Amino acid sequence: MIKLLVWLLLLVVCWPLALLALILYPFVWLLSLPFRLVGITLEAVFSLLKALLFLPARLLRGPRPA
Repeated sequence: MIKLLVWLLLLVVCWPLALLALILYPFVWLLSLPFRLVGITLEAVFSLLKALLFLPARLLRGPRPA
């Protein structure tokens, strides 16, 4: 919703720039897609490393009371 309002404001202020942004947005999204995938992958790797590092502590802590 915020993106739409900003675009409408840009349309009122400078319509050629707003139309250029409207045309270029899909290309920018496609260019950023590989970086998003790398970010998701790195987040998963770091979560796995964190789980492996804390596994001995979780095993030594024992069962939690219900």
